[in-house]
Amino acid sequence: MNDWLWTTVLTLLPIAELRGGLPYALLEGDIPWIAAYPYCVLVNAMVAPLAYLFLDTAHKILYKWGFYARIFDRVVERARLKVMTQVERFGFWGVAVFVGIPLPITGAWTGTLGAWILGLSRRKTMLAVLAGVTISGLIVSGIVLAGIEALDLFIKHV
Repeated sequence: MNDWLWTTVLTLLPIAELRGGLPYALLEGDIPWIAAYPYCVLVNAMVAPLAYLFLDTAHKILYKWGFYARIFDRVVERARLKVMTQVERFGFWGVAVFVGIPLPITGAWTGTLGAWILGLSRRKTMLAVLAGVTISGLIVSGIVLAGIEALDLFIKHV
């Protein structure tokens, strides 16, 4: 598979998201930051409409199955506990900050799910996710690029 495809897949995966796709693009894919950053941000921002598409269609059908309903309810409850205070208190900016912090389980998928559960409008959710992944992309880029620079300096002095 080519580097752009791997970057896309990693960026869309719920666990990796931009935190996995952008480092891959920069380190393994040898894609320049000027191209990798906007690409990964836009791909990761597409999670919000994809999640809404799922929640509006497949979820309604699958929820009739007991197994799916139990798993979904557990995931929803975990997400609700993680984002409820931020979304209720800060709304749009709460989702943006939640998505923007590049830690496990804080990303576009969980942020969109949390906003959906708590009733934030689609438009606000999609804009908040875009703002959040923009912030997250800058943080991840800074960490990866600083690591590359530090490694280069280390190699030169060894």
